[in-house]
Amino acid sequence: MKSGLSSYSGNCQKFNSQSKAAIKREKATHWFKRIFCYKEKSFQVKRVSGAFVWLSILLVALLSSYSLTADNRSQQAIPNSSFEETENGRPVGWRTVTYQGKAKFELDIKSRSSVSSVKISSESGADASWSTVVQVRPFSKYRLAGWIKTEELKSAGGKGALLNIHGVENLQTRALTGTNDWIRVELIFETEFNDALQVNCLFGGWGRVTGQAWFDDITLEYLSGRTLEPRVTIQANQKLPLVSEYIYGQFIEHLGRCIYQGIWAEMLEDRKFYYKVGSDDSPWKIFGQPHSVHMNPILTYAKVPVPEIRLKGDGQEAGLYQEELALIAGRQYQGRVVLAGDHGVCPVEIRIVWGQEAGEKEVYRIEEIGPDYKKYFFAFTAGKSTENGRLEIVSQGSEAFRLAAVSLMPADNLEGFRLEVIKLLRELNSPVYRWPGGNFVSGYDWKDGLGDPDRRPPRKNPAWQGIEPNDVGIHEFMAFCRLVGAEPYIAVNSGQGNETMAAEEVEYVNGHPETPMGRLRAQNGHYEPFNCQFWSIGNEMYGDWQLGHMPLKDYVLKHKRFAEAMKAKDSKIKLIGVGAVGDWSRGMLKACVDHMDYISEHFYVGERPGLLSHVYQVPRAIKRIAEAHREYRKTIPELKGKDIRIALDEWNYWYGPYVYGELGTQYFLKDALGIAAGLHEYYRQSDLIYMANYAQTVNVIGAIKTSKTDAVFDTTGLVLKLYRNEFGTGPVKISGQPEPLDVMAAWKQDGETLTVAVVNPTKETQNLNLRLTGFKPSKAEKIFRITGPHERAGNVPGEKTEVEIKEVKEKFQPSRLIVPPLSINLYQLIEEKQ
Repeated sequence: MKSGLSSYSGNCQKFNSQSKAAIKREKATHWFKRIFCYKEKSFQVKRVSGAFVWLSILLVALLSSYSLTADNRSQQAIPNSSFEETENGRPVGWRTVTYQGKAKFELDIKSRSSVSSVKISSESGADASWSTVVQVRPFSKYRLAGWIKTEELKSAGGKGALLNIHGVENLQTRALTGTNDWIRVELIFETEFNDALQVNCLFGGWGRVTGQAWFDDITLEYLSGRTLEPRVTIQANQKLPLVSEYIYGQFIEHLGRCIYQGIWAEMLEDRKFYYKVGSDDSPWKIFGQPHSVHMNPILTYAKVPVPEIRLKGDGQEAGLYQEELALIAGRQYQGRVVLAGDHGVCPVEIRIVWGQEAGEKEVYRIEEIGPDYKKYFFAFTAGKSTENGRLEIVSQGSEAFRLAAVSLMPADNLEGFRLEVIKLLRELNSPVYRWPGGNFVSGYDWKDGLGDPDRRPPRKNPAWQGIEPNDVGIHEFMAFCRLVGAEPYIAVNSGQGNETMAAEEVEYVNGHPETPMGRLRAQNGHYEPFNCQFWSIGNEMYGDWQLGHMPLKDYVLKHKRFAEAMKAKDSKIKLIGVGAVGDWSRGMLKACVDHMDYISEHFYVGERPGLLSHVYQVPRAIKRIAEAHREYRKTIPELKGKDIRIALDEWNYWYGPYVYGELGTQYFLKDALGIAAGLHEYYRQSDLIYMANYAQTVNVIGAIKTSKTDAVFDTTGLVLKLYRNEFGTGPVKISGQPEPLDVMAAWKQDGETLTVAVVNPTKETQNLNLRLTGFKPSKAEKIFRITGPHERAGNVPGEKTEVEIKEVKEKFQPSRLIVPPLSINLYQLIEEKQ
């Protein structure tokens, strides 16, 4: 996972639709300016005869009543295409974007035929644009055209000055460099599934340029298109390769609130005191006088200094507390503290507080304490629900005590995991979980997660924000997989780690109890091997954001060393190599084909203007990756006779504000539509894609969102749950023109039930002409539907859900299947008995 993702959320409503009246006005204004010397707020009539003036006014009036419906080819989609309408010195409907470097944006009086043009310049080099979003017709042909002027424009890695369609590969005009007077450029293209596009006046383009460029009279002209009347033939007897169950995989990383405050039940932050108590970074506050708490660097417990509370013996309480704990009335909580100290401090009180009144708390007293660290266990029942509960650890005795670690969890946790989250994960029913990263793994020492959790060292997260307490290590991850009924998939550290470290990890997890690492595993409580099948060597090692990143020519050698060392410990494991479509994947496949079983690919997409554009970017991304690998199989000699399939072990939408902690975005119905369409594409590519791990499972761009006390399926999680549990695994051939719908069909394992899935990513009811061959359905045994009141409907923990899976009762009429707007529909069809 790359640590940042550029995305654009535009306001399509205000500027991106152009009414016929607006187009008429623009045409009229164009001719009006030809007649008059136009200025922004005034005009000066040329010295012409009165008759000519009246003739001109008549011409303007006639043009204003011109109807575009007479000739669709004259439709022009870009508003304010000549940059004449301004507000606060900026052209209305346009915005500036800087992708790289430093650019200067201006509204310039140098123009080709009107009042002004837009200008971009840079002395140091930039990749930037003036951009606007326009609505278009899907599956139509358009002409993008405009005029560009340049002055001393030089490439510093970029293409030059050009026009392009943002985010759509190869949709760009020719690029100008050097010094040029006004030159017209154009591009004719098909919109395909897009119903809105971002048009860029681009300065740079996939790299930087220096110099100056002007842009004017930018037009997007509709040329032709087809009426969308969805019709599909499902050839039920034309079976495609079975879909691997592993396409429903998940990915959890030590990042944000995915594991801690998400899956893991620990309620306290920094429970082993990585930060100095009382500092701005620490969640712990001092009870009593500030100077009563000192960080003792000598008497450490988890390789970090521990807080020492020094008491005066004057009857004044001193200690620590942590607040903002969410408690539920009547719920039981359990915890432990690791303490050492002098006898004079007794009793030490541990209090859970749920209100301001004297009796709104429960107290546990420790009556004996000694110089050696000891664990003390306690339990409470909350008397009232609150979002601001407090745990206090205090004494009013004398001498001093040291607090090495504290833990607090709901008593109904499952081996340390949140009951309400595990319940949803069991419903999700994912067959495999990838762990522990992600970028995190490239700085992670797996041995930090072994042994007594209270003694495991807290570390600064090597890739993300916050502290890694190491409470969830290999043993906890394996317990998690057992609890949710999934297989483990472990990534090893090929960033800052080495092959010895990775080989030892394989031996620890899979080795016989008499091997050195297997013996250590047994000592840590698990005698039998865990038998983990899937292992990836590293994560995104092609990226400069990755710890230990290196050039491909060096990394292929490192990968081979890792593979040989790991296979020497367990020859049966399946290895996944790091891939990235392009030179990196090509190089890995050429050099390491005998040292991997699968190759990883990742993709994330942001928010796109236009509902269809937003939805269909997911299946397009999957198809792009699959097609690249099909080409590799044809052109890389080393792949002959090999079947290196794809593990697409990170994929998702990634955009929007982080409302569930770091990278904790909220998803909407429109994202669910895209995930469903993406699953359809996995079925179409079933011969090539073996695994797909939705990234990530909880909170962090997650399928499930949590509060401190509740959990709910986000919209995307509902799709994964529905398809995993109700859709078939034997895809069949589909033909026709389903657009704007996305249709897929698959046999269930019983061989008698054909499941048909239809995604309608439009705001209108669609009538689908569905024809089935090789199968005569007697009825739809069940119909499941996911929908909501609008495209931004979503689910928030603790609130009424807006998007749900519902089983509906309605007649199945394939010849005229009515598909509701903004819906995902799954039909389970039973064949007519002969």
